[in-house]
Amino acid sequence: MEPLEKTIGQELSGCTVMHVLTDVFLMSRSHISRLKRREGGILLNGRPCYTTTRCAEGDVVSALITDPPDTKRLEAFGEPPEIVFEDEWLIVVNKPAGLTVHPERAGVGGSVENALTAYLKEDEFVHTVSRLDRGTSGLMTVAKSGYVHERMIRLLHTPDFYKEYTALVWGRLESESGEILLPIAHPEGSHYMMAVTEGGLPCRTLYSVLETHHDMSLVRLVPMTGRMHQLRVHMAATGHPIVGDWLYGEEVPFIDHPALHSGRLVFRHPMTGEKVELSAPLPDDILNITASR
Repeated sequence: MEPLEKTIGQELSGCTVMHVLTDVFLMSRSHISRLKRREGGILLNGRPCYTTTRCAEGDVVSALITDPPDTKRLEAFGEPPEIVFEDEWLIVVNKPAGLTVHPERAGVGGSVENALTAYLKEDEFVHTVSRLDRGTSGLMTVAKSGYVHERMIRLLHTPDFYKEYTALVWGRLESESGEILLPIAHPEGSHYMMAVTEGGLPCRTLYSVLETHHDMSLVRLVPMTGRMHQLRVHMAATGHPIVGDWLYGEEVPFIDHPALHSGRLVFRHPMTGEKVELSAPLPDDILNITASR
């Protein structure tokens, strides 16, 4: 991963190196603090410098955006899920249902982060931007450095980051489209479940019906906030729990996880500014249910 580099023009002449780092490279103070302790972390015309140094027209400021070499790596094993997008800074995978994202909840089969650690280069590290529950399939984004991760996190829940899910829910919704505005929080005594609770965190979900079947509906869900289990709790609260959601609905014999899929992702690339549009088709286990109704 190449360092960031900026040649100072007339408009920036006289500014400090710190100004370039924070306002041009959009680096956080914590990242800059770490760079100060790294060899070659911050350079002015190829030489180490103080962040208070003032720049002249024609000067070149550069800064590393890789993680420090001594960053602790996760255990590396397993094959990564299908890679939908990859460049120097980001990787987007199509996670299958049943595979965990983080190793601390991994079973025998490992996790997305373990597998990507085995896949990435030595100077690339796994920084998950948008995680998915074990039972949810679809697109999830991973940054290859802490700096890129910070840039991506700033995009979440802004017009520059759009994520769309498809879910199979019980029953037929009264309206073809609408929004769900219900606050959610952990119920007393639980750190895993969420529930609609007065005084909970504000929560907003957009929905639209894609297909209706005998006793189920296929719906598009767009989370406008990013709360834990938001889509699952919101659908259950409306009386239309996601099919297969044993936690907020009921278990069924024909699918062993919530029929929820992250199928579309659109974002403004934090490093290039380009618009990235990605999609992943519904998995067979959900398609087979709709075909049988």
